[in-house]
Amino acid sequence: MKEDELKKETSYLEKTLKLLDKRLKELGGNLEIKESSIQNFQRLTFKEIGSMDKYEIQSNLLSSDMEVLEFERKSKYLMKLLRIKDNPYFGRIDFLSDKLYQVYIGITYLTDDNNCNLIYDWRSPIASLFYQNEIGETSYQAPLGKVSGNLILKRQYKIRNRKLIHVFDNNLNITDELLESVLALNSDSKMRNIVNTIQAEQNDIIRNLTDKNLIVEGIAGSGKTSVALHRIAYLLYQIESLKSSNILIFSPNDIFSTYISNVLPELGEDNTLETTFSSFQSSYIKEYKNVENFTSFIARYYQDKDTNKNLIKIKQSDLMITLIDDFVVDLENQIKFYDDYFDTLFFYKKEELNQLYKRYSKLTLFARYKKMSEYICNQNNLPLKKYGRKIITKLYELSNFNPNLKLIYESFYQSKYFQNIFKLTLKEIKSFTTKKEISYEDSLLFIYLKGKLTEFPYSNQVLEIVVDEAQDYNKLQYIILKKIFKRASFTILGDVNQTINPYYKYETLNDLQVIFDESKYLKLTKTYRSSKEIIDYANKILNLNYVVAIRKKINKKVLIRESEDLNSIKKDLNYGIKNYKRVAIITKDDFETNNLYNELKTDYDISNILASKIKNPNLLITPAYLAKGLEFDFVIIYTTLNNHYNLESKYLFYVAVTRCQHELIVYNQEKYFLNLKA
Repeated sequence: MKEDELKKETSYLEKTLKLLDKRLKELGGNLEIKESSIQNFQRLTFKEIGSMDKYEIQSNLLSSDMEVLEFERKSKYLMKLLRIKDNPYFGRIDFLSDKLYQVYIGITYLTDDNNCNLIYDWRSPIASLFYQNEIGETSYQAPLGKVSGNLILKRQYKIRNRKLIHVFDNNLNITDELLESVLALNSDSKMRNIVNTIQAEQNDIIRNLTDKNLIVEGIAGSGKTSVALHRIAYLLYQIESLKSSNILIFSPNDIFSTYISNVLPELGEDNTLETTFSSFQSSYIKEYKNVENFTSFIARYYQDKDTNKNLIKIKQSDLMITLIDDFVVDLENQIKFYDDYFDTLFFYKKEELNQLYKRYSKLTLFARYKKMSEYICNQNNLPLKKYGRKIITKLYELSNFNPNLKLIYESFYQSKYFQNIFKLTLKEIKSFTTKKEISYEDSLLFIYLKGKLTEFPYSNQVLEIVVDEAQDYNKLQYIILKKIFKRASFTILGDVNQTINPYYKYETLNDLQVIFDESKYLKLTKTYRSSKEIIDYANKILNLNYVVAIRKKINKKVLIRESEDLNSIKKDLNYGIKNYKRVAIITKDDFETNNLYNELKTDYDISNILASKIKNPNLLITPAYLAKGLEFDFVIIYTTLNNHYNLESKYLFYVAVTRCQHELIVYNQEKYFLNLKA
């Protein structure tokens, strides 16, 4: 860059920082005064409340609420400015349309005293040109329509501690140089935002407001989770009525939830609602004391504790949706009232009751009885609150229907619908229906059956749902979510090659379009996490041909060990700790994790991911199924000589390998490697 141009950039940074400091001081002082004013106003209002009429009280409370909302809005903006005070922007574009627009791009906006932007929010419409477009004629979509013009400059900055470290221009997409410098960094115990290195294919997903539902299939390390979180930040910016409390993220496990917890706050947004599907399903099943979670379900398989794998595979299959649907229809058609309803207050013949039952045929089975009770109360001028439940109980007694959901679930397995597919004795059925804990595979079916009979609970608060690691959910789970969150739009992200559920696998996530109408299927085909050497090794496991994006050759071969020698593991571990920040040992199952942890915990400050608390997130030992979604600089994949990954567990092996960024060592697997290609 020419000297005079560099001086202009330095001058602009100084001008921006000066204004930024001014805004921080103004906002901080104003908010302190405003907070005191609100407190005094509320104190006075409640002191004088006895002398006010109800309209004065409502007016004062409304005024107070408006003051509080304005205070919260300004407080939130203050926090955003504090986040950028040492690094105010990362990019610039010059766009010539009706005039020349010089647009500096950062995490949030900053305006001068004339209300002109010194910094544009990365989510603003014009900022999309920075991520998506090459130099030349182009356009972007503004709120009032399409704006055409000429993109004549794309520039990127490294600013550290308020100093301009590096400036470079790029004619195409986000420069390889900046992305490479970011990828070269050691990983962290918390995921970082990628706002300054968003790639064009990622930007398409983040800024998509056209399609109600997005189904995103992305290979390991393609940034699926980052894209999902940046999409949330974008939606919060674009949709004024949308709040963080209207968004629900389904994470694979609680460890992963902690890992991603920094991203939205870094982008100036509050964290959203978050859960795992296991926690979610537990809230809907009250008939059993405990509900097995997905992690335990997977561990059960890899610990070889499943005694009837064929039965579990059927329970996980899409066929069960049809079987339960048919069973429920048959159950509804079989209901008959065999006795008259005689009460001191009213009388209904059994024929009237049967006719009444048919009248409400569009309702679920349980809802029909409730509606019948309401009808009887209305007809006889009886208070529903006092008599409603009592009448429903009596209606059950007069008909051939037992409302015990556990018994209904048991009868489903005794029915012709299931018995035609898989023969089970009553003893075998009771062995899993009468336990205090319901298994994971049964819990999904139980929720669906319960919803079909009693109505799915409707949630109107949640308007956006993000499902991460989508390949580990079967179609039934998506059907359940759609029935509960009827108003919500879905962003679904996954990779079929990272499936860890041994009983269920998609050919492609595009299969979900039959469930989600108004949806668009998109792919992320570049991986940014691992070195070329690691990607080449991972490709061999599943016979793939994915390529690493941007990352230069690290020239560190994947090392192969054939040993169970603890000293060898310690030597490799010492090397990893010395040279990298985030180090992990990934085993195949809980047994290996716990055994190796006990061997190492005396000499190392190592955390077992199976423990309730993670003391050191930078040195972990974990089974592969819990490492999903995480990433580390240096990884040792360890199995004992007689517990290698085989054809059935090759996807789990692929997950383990693709957690690594820089250097990988694999123990006791190579001589079985060819078996994985069968």
